[in-house]
Amino acid sequence: MMRKKMKLASSAFLGLMLSATYINAQTVSDFENLNLPINSYWNGSDYSGTHINGTFYSTFTSGTAVFPNVYDTAWGAPGYWTQGFAYSNVTDSVTSGFGNLYASKAASGYNNSDNYIVAQNNAVIQLSGLAQNNTVTGVFVTNSTYAANSMRDGDAFAKQFGGATGNDPDWFLLTIKGYTNGNITTDSVNFYLADYRFVDNNQDYIVKQWQWVDLTSLGNVDSLTFLLNSSDTGQWGMNTPAFFCMDNFNDQTVNINELSETNNVNFYPNPTTSFLTITSNINLNSIALIDITGKTILVKNNLNDRNYTINLSAFANGIYFVKYTTENQTAIKKVIKN
Repeated sequence: MMRKKMKLASSAFLGLMLSATYINAQTVSDFENLNLPINSYWNGSDYSGTHINGTFYSTFTSGTAVFPNVYDTAWGAPGYWTQGFAYSNVTDSVTSGFGNLYASKAASGYNNSDNYIVAQNNAVIQLSGLAQNNTVTGVFVTNSTYAANSMRDGDAFAKQFGGATGNDPDWFLLTIKGYTNGNITTDSVNFYLADYRFVDNNQDYIVKQWQWVDLTSLGNVDSLTFLLNSSDTGQWGMNTPAFFCMDNFNDQTVNINELSETNNVNFYPNPTTSFLTITSNINLNSIALIDITGKTILVKNNLNDRNYTINLSAFANGIYFVKYTTENQTAIKKVIKN
């Protein structure tokens, strides 16, 4: 089975961008410890959990985190997966519909690894061991093929995002909340798995690749909940399929602490499919585009302008960093290209 690849970065880049080293032995949940046949999934249908009134309650563990699963046979066998998480290595990023529920739109795990997990709305992760009551760095997420294709094309239950004209301001939002001893923390993290609210329809997007979601703002937590909401709702609630995929939960190799910004510098759209515009309330002196390995791939000096647009069309999808300077600061901003 393929192991996940560790990202490398130059020491200078790490010195600038990485926060204090974690020494508490928290371990990434990359799910490679979970055995699966090729192109298959586990969803609790083996009835391996604790049986209570027709419902099976299970958990699986990866790294220093526990992932619950609920499988229901109350209405008869074979039953169905009703809550929590399933794990998968299904690679079908093409086939639409509920029959392809356990596939990642990225067609693999993060960084072309095998295993990843599929999550339902209201799924809860419990931290274990030394990870309890510590800060979680973040998680890579992407859409399931089922949800992505439903938003792209519409289906018997859900609408096509953007509508017939492409102008409908649709969105699919993941909200992550942290808890300690049953009490919610003061912050939550929002990440749009799809966003069609842009004036320019060319900027509309459905996330199709793995994207990093920084969770450090949640502070010390012992559990997290993952909530899904959509602009497409009806009498019975959300019509958009309430599933998404996760990998490399609490990956400390992506423990990136962006420098605080004292100037009003804005980046939009972020994520972007092509053009990224940077605006500032004072002149920008220089801009550098840096990839995830720490390599500088574009530099613009002597700008002396408050606006600049970078064309990312020629670059691969993924995470990048824009290092910019003004007359009184140097700072770094994380950007995502879909």
